[in-house]
Amino acid sequence: MTVTPSLLTRAAGAAAVTAGVIFIGVQVDHPHLDATSVTTTEMAVRGALKPLMAALALVGITGMYVGQARRNGLLGLLGYLLLAVGYLLILGTTFAAAFVLPSIATTDPAYVTDVLAAATGGTATGDVGPLGPIFQAQGLAYLAGGLVFGIALYRAGVLARWAAVLLALGGVVTVVLSVLPDAFYRLLALPNGLAMIALGYSLWGTARRKDATP
Repeated sequence: MTVTPSLLTRAAGAAAVTAGVIFIGVQVDHPHLDATSVTTTEMAVRGALKPLMAALALVGITGMYVGQARRNGLLGLLGYLLLAVGYLLILGTTFAAAFVLPSIATTDPAYVTDVLAAATGGTATGDVGPLGPIFQAQGLAYLAGGLVFGIALYRAGVLARWAAVLLALGGVVTVVLSVLPDAFYRLLALPNGLAMIALGYSLWGTARRKDATP
């Protein structure tokens, strides 16, 4: 099989669609996070899917940017870099939450509780070390990156514009939901997940149309 730019673009589109589906799926009926729930089989499955989602999303947004780099311009580059940093940090923190926190939940439940509180926008009563600033940087990069990258994609006019608007608004919705109870906070998966699905499908479609053009 020959690896072509079109094939890579389609793969990036498929990765974005899969990331969006996973993002929505893992948040549906998500249990409350505490030192007990992180050790359950359900959370092990959900936790393993979260870093996979971040990795696939990173591949997806890379394809979105590279596919129309000239049209995206400097604004697109800035938005892509911010969002990429956000997903890289999400990849690291979700990996730790999935594979590190369960192993210490029984020996140091207070620390695990504080980490989970910091990760979900709450207040940690103890010291979580560098994880506090990391979570803050992760949230800022993700929100700002989604907003700026969404605006750039809308201006480029190559991918579905309504999905680009949804990606940009997803950051605003996230800010609002972050001050609400955890059950409402999980709703942020809907606009962001739908945006990734739609943008990924649109990206896949652009490659297909190019292949069909004589």
